[in-house]
Amino acid sequence: MRVGCGRPSVMHAYEIRAALPADEDELFRVAHHLNTVNLPADRQAVRALLHASERAFRSEEHDVPGRTYVFVLVDLETDRLVGSSMIIAQLGRKNAPYIYVDVLDEERFSATLDRHIKHTKLQIGYSYEGPTELGGLIVDPAYRGRPEKLGVLISYVRFLFIKMHRNNFRDELLAELLPPLEPDGGSHLWNALGYHFTHMTYQEADRLSKTNKEFVFGLFPQGPVYATLLPKQAQEVIGKVGVQTKGVEKMLTRIGFHYAHRIDPFDGGPHFTCETDEATIVRSTHRASMSEPLMDEAGLARALVAVEASGPPHFRCVYTPFSESAQPAADVRITAQAMRHLDVRVGDSVWMLPVVA
Repeated sequence: MRVGCGRPSVMHAYEIRAALPADEDELFRVAHHLNTVNLPADRQAVRALLHASERAFRSEEHDVPGRTYVFVLVDLETDRLVGSSMIIAQLGRKNAPYIYVDVLDEERFSATLDRHIKHTKLQIGYSYEGPTELGGLIVDPAYRGRPEKLGVLISYVRFLFIKMHRNNFRDELLAELLPPLEPDGGSHLWNALGYHFTHMTYQEADRLSKTNKEFVFGLFPQGPVYATLLPKQAQEVIGKVGVQTKGVEKMLTRIGFHYAHRIDPFDGGPHFTCETDEATIVRSTHRASMSEPLMDEAGLARALVAVEASGPPHFRCVYTPFSESAQPAADVRITAQAMRHLDVRVGDSVWMLPVVA
């Protein structure tokens, strides 16, 4: 499975690259730890996703907003795929709108009773030209908590790639986080709301929504629903972040994202958004010219350094110590091993994102 250059040392034991069709078995295995709409634990869906991603990286998908890019994190010492993330260039198509629920506040006051009451309203919405979505983020549980902070790296690489191909992406970025779920994986909000309009279980609706969301438009109420009328358990999960994605929430807020008072219509998971060019790590990503390799790595900061190629895997990135000269020269020095792995030489152009993990 590996596409690399020799046996790595501990410093460069991981690589992030574009996913390939040959990654099917490994990505299918990793998908079982997430199993969401973007990365379902379904072999046929994973296979289709990988072929779509390869077309996107090869620029063979002429519908640029319809492109989906899948990145994989590979342990080079074991040839093991240990994480993934993806970019969906644009949510919302003519045949598949971006569906969301706005969380609105309403205040009422009665002078007769001298009573002031606040309500939360849920209003379904649709967009056919929605934001760029950041999804499919997962790290194999056996690799979580490592000092390299692999979850940060496989997440950040998407922002680097967006800066590299800025015109392919929207002016708003979206990340949808998982809410608190029931022990069996069900949704308090769906059981209290969606089920009554569709007569489908959460699992059934989630499975169907992977390929067809027409039933949401056809069966859900188009007017507002007062969350005040829902059971307390359902109200408490609206816009809340589940334990499993608390770390992602912290990372997103650190780089400029905020809760958009918008949620997923199925499970109530919160939508976090950011203007693309305002995300701190999009702004920090830049092109640099390769200089002589580092002679001493001690005490240096690290960066994600990436290159592209016409052949597979099309995109490759490593996490390496670096030293950079002042602008406007923007010459960067990285380790000799990283240079060999990326197959770059002095004078070659690379893209880099200094990382404060």
